[in-house]
Amino acid sequence: MTGASMKLAYLLNTYPLISTTFIRREIQAIEALGQPVERFAVRDWDGELVDPDDIAEHGKTRYILTGGKSALLRDVLLTLLAHPLRTLMLLPLWWRVWRNAERKFVEHVAYLLEAMAFARRAGALDVDHVHVHFSTNAATVALFARRLGGPSYSITVHGPDEIVPGEPARLSIREKARDAAFLVAITRYCRDRIAQEAPDSADKIRIVPCGIDLAQFPFSPDPPASSRVICIGRLCANKGQIHIPPAIAQVIEEFPDLVVELIGGGEDEAAIRAAIARHKVEDHVIVHGWGTGAYVREQLLAGRAMLLPSYAEGLPIGIMEAFAIGRPVLSTTIAGIPELLDGDCGWIFAPGDESAIADALRGIMRATPEQRAAMGAEGRRRVEERHDLHKSAQTLLLAFQNRPAT
Repeated sequence: MTGASMKLAYLLNTYPLISTTFIRREIQAIEALGQPVERFAVRDWDGELVDPDDIAEHGKTRYILTGGKSALLRDVLLTLLAHPLRTLMLLPLWWRVWRNAERKFVEHVAYLLEAMAFARRAGALDVDHVHVHFSTNAATVALFARRLGGPSYSITVHGPDEIVPGEPARLSIREKARDAAFLVAITRYCRDRIAQEAPDSADKIRIVPCGIDLAQFPFSPDPPASSRVICIGRLCANKGQIHIPPAIAQVIEEFPDLVVELIGGGEDEAAIRAAIARHKVEDHVIVHGWGTGAYVREQLLAGRAMLLPSYAEGLPIGIMEAFAIGRPVLSTTIAGIPELLDGDCGWIFAPGDESAIADALRGIMRATPEQRAAMGAEGRRRVEERHDLHKSAQTLLLAFQNRPAT
């Protein structure tokens, strides 16, 4: 089915939450092209939503588990009654997916029940195709639902956790790819890893970069004379913020006005605050907590650069946002980051290397306004060329409309 008559849905594990802003923007961009999108999620987020757009998105989302366990059981029973043979034929695949995971028997039973409910609810809305971000729990639900007569599905694979050695097999990426209409990889690195793990489905992989709405990130060609470096992201081991205090301690004698501002919250906050105190950099590393999208833009605009010392990423949206505004970026040589960032628009270094982080900070602090402006302009050019949200949305919509029969 093609064109405006297609009924399209997105299925997420937890939605909306702070880290899914890019998915919300993608859905909205597809809707702006005239294609309505139904939102499904397995569960609600138990945190506090701060962005008004996320709060509004919550009201548009249909939840499989949250607030509706009796409805879930009803849908399971009705599916069993309506499709006993399909359910029976699904069990060998369910067994293989569970065995691949090497864990979580009860959770995989839950995925099966959720798939029964989703297939029934998607059918009631005449959903033709469902798109899933990340090849994890929600993709398992989409796979099982398809075998139960549910809609065709596609998956955007991001990394980092999905494509580290061993994890694709545990996530049954080969099985999910085999039944999928197509797969989306956000970078060349991601595409190559999927093809390595699911070679019989390599021809199904399309590269569709994540994008941002450039209109929301106006280019600032004249960098401010600021000593603030902005770090945006969840405070967790994968993001590497624990290395910022010792790196700062190496450079503050030369740059006493330097401040790194951490925008985000997470499980590593206590450890990061302890490191700040241990290295006596309380005036130079500030933890702000989460902020709205507007707040993040304001901080990037007022800052000198963005710092993201991650161990694990796909390709961070935050780097695109900093480049769109015209700010250089300091980040690591992992996954898809080198496809966007190099010495022409910032500094790039190995993860965990505190001396290299310190050198990058020295570099951005010593850079002249003209050097920073040139880096910012190159970053903006790259984002306009490769990461325009509306171009990516058009590419995705065409892929949905022209998907092969499965």
